[in-house]
Amino acid sequence: MELPFELDRAVVFFDLETTGLSLSRDRIVELAVIRVSPRGDVFERVRRYNPGMPIPPEASAIHNITDDMVADEPPFRATSRSLAKLLDPCDLAGFNIRRFDLPILIAEFARAGIEFEVKDRRLIDMKMIFHREEPRDLSAAARFYLGRDHEDAHTALGDIRTTAAVLTAQLARYSHLPRDMDGLHAYCDEMGAFVTEFDRWFTSTPQGLVFNRGKHKGTALAAVAESAPDYLEWMLRADDMPSDVLEAVRGAMEAQRAQ
Repeated sequence: MELPFELDRAVVFFDLETTGLSLSRDRIVELAVIRVSPRGDVFERVRRYNPGMPIPPEASAIHNITDDMVADEPPFRATSRSLAKLLDPCDLAGFNIRRFDLPILIAEFARAGIEFEVKDRRLIDMKMIFHREEPRDLSAAARFYLGRDHEDAHTALGDIRTTAAVLTAQLARYSHLPRDMDGLHAYCDEMGAFVTEFDRWFTSTPQGLVFNRGKHKGTALAAVAESAPDYLEWMLRADDMPSDVLEAVRGAMEAQRAQ
């Protein structure tokens, strides 16, 4: 592989196949990497893992990996340290890695007891380049789904009329889309542009953490600790809540009690 620019450190292109789309519940079943050094040396590796859970048929239908095919493979934890060494220090690249592959990988490392930092790495996501260079705005959606120009672009009423028409056309085109609000919400939730589970829950602002999701979306964590502590108690009891999210919630509750 020859890149059309010079590297000052290695870059790893990677892709995952998983048991599903949940960052907290699902696991990696296959990982492929291509590591390119500044000298142009190329190293490729593909490894499969036993996810420790059944692979849903709908996932197998996508990547063609079944339970039998990974039954004798090691769990992710068994090779996690050698993988972390291979990836460190490297920049990372791939298609949709910021929204999906990287958050899943970070979660798997965390379960293996390895802190995998990305803040000092450059993260190149070809899907984001694609979407930025090829318009994916409402006018483009109107041309694609409705076969017409969006003549009232950037007028509030015109935008929402076209948006509603686009949704109707999408539901007509894609038979697998959910036909209810809960299902559509869950479908869209899976596309969130977050790197970690913490980022899925909170945004850091000068005033403190603010919820990104749930019934208190848009509300400061400190305000929820004051007005709805039962919600934070529920979060503390959740089985699959990340440790850094729990730490933030406990800190907010302790700060509220101290007042």
